[in-house]
Amino acid sequence: MDFMTSLDAIVAKAGAFAWGVPMLILLVGTGLVLTIALRGLQFRKLWHALYLALVKRKDESDQQGDISHFQALMTALSATVGTGNIAGVATAIAVGGPGALFWMWITGLVGMATKYAEAVLAVKYRVVDENGEMSGGPMYYISKGLKLPWLGVAFAVFASFAAFGIGNMVQSNSVADAVEATYSISPLVTGLVLMVCTAAVILGGIKKIGKVTAFFVPIMIVFYVAGALYIILINAAEVPAAIVFIVEQAFNPTAAVGGFAGATIMLAIRMGVARGVFSNESGLGTAPIAAAAAKTNCPVTQALISMTQTFIDTIIVCSMTGLVLVLTGVWSSGATGAELTTMGFAAGFSGGEHIVTLGLILFAYSTILGWSYYGEKSIEYLFGVKAILPYRIVFICFVGVGAVAKLSLVWNISDAMNGLMAIPNLIGLLFLTPVVVSETRKYFEKQKADESGELETSVAYESQD
Repeated sequence: MDFMTSLDAIVAKAGAFAWGVPMLILLVGTGLVLTIALRGLQFRKLWHALYLALVKRKDESDQQGDISHFQALMTALSATVGTGNIAGVATAIAVGGPGALFWMWITGLVGMATKYAEAVLAVKYRVVDENGEMSGGPMYYISKGLKLPWLGVAFAVFASFAAFGIGNMVQSNSVADAVEATYSISPLVTGLVLMVCTAAVILGGIKKIGKVTAFFVPIMIVFYVAGALYIILINAAEVPAAIVFIVEQAFNPTAAVGGFAGATIMLAIRMGVARGVFSNESGLGTAPIAAAAAKTNCPVTQALISMTQTFIDTIIVCSMTGLVLVLTGVWSSGATGAELTTMGFAAGFSGGEHIVTLGLILFAYSTILGWSYYGEKSIEYLFGVKAILPYRIVFICFVGVGAVAKLSLVWNISDAMNGLMAIPNLIGLLFLTPVVVSETRKYFEKQKADESGELETSVAYESQD
């Protein structure tokens, strides 16, 4: 066994540990703690949050920040709505059975509270850097809120490595493979095109990323969801039975059938939770880096918007993929990953496989854009603003490298770093929960007082008439 093979095996074990049962319990457990502490805020205030996310506010331009609320949300979504929504969901169902989708839903619902808390802390503890731009995220709220700068450094180091792996080379490699398989285009050509497209956006910084993702991400999501919805609608009569089947499978998984090897309840839970977290990234600490750049003077406002990211990613997009696999019956074929999702769409309608291929391309490219900013802010935290431009240039080059490289070792390193990021972030979230609760209470008390004041003014005005 040569050195690289040995190193790959060691790193793979580290990744398996980082994403093992203890970590999954910690991730979901933190979401449950926050859900209880916030009294189910993600359920009570969901519609209010969606309104804030989708309706432009007139006072945004007067508030501190670099990009709008919507642009911050789309930047975060660009990084999370990715291959996990196509390949990740399929893998979860192929291994854990249709019941894994139910556990993805549960993970997403509690993960909304986690995402909310991350954004509250990101905006509260953000700083203005030497370039006059906002910088925030776990490294800042850990160092400033918990007074543990070394732990903030640890997060930034892990995030920097993950940005070049899961946020860069792994994504460009996925695009290159999909394009070569479907359209017979050389990975080298794909890599060069991706490098140019990436450079055109990230060299302009967060304002350019925000503008591009605000335009690009909604179209990308609607394109994929529309294809899935078409399949769901032509099978509308079977949808209620499919949902019942998914819930039943969560607690009583099917034994071996067709190419499906069979699953246990624990396997369904583990696959659902693991792929759910991998898809929406709640608890990993990435999305709050984008949230910190939003134009807002109120942490809670952006936090409400940020929690809709998990709702859109898991409850909407992942559900579309899962329902297609169940309704078309391909879930038990024995295929897995993107191949299984491609089979489902192809079975749904003629040409459906192109929806998946184009979806993979768009989702992976958007992930590159979002993660480029996460990596940039991590590098800036470690080395200062002078490191930003060199980082961007190196990041662009590695997009091309990823398209033509064999990525077993890169994938394993990034997978391990992706999991290790969560540890300092979750420590920060758990110990700063009182701060999150306090900020939330102050916001809604002020909102209630403002509404009461408006009502009293209105009554007084009417009485004068």
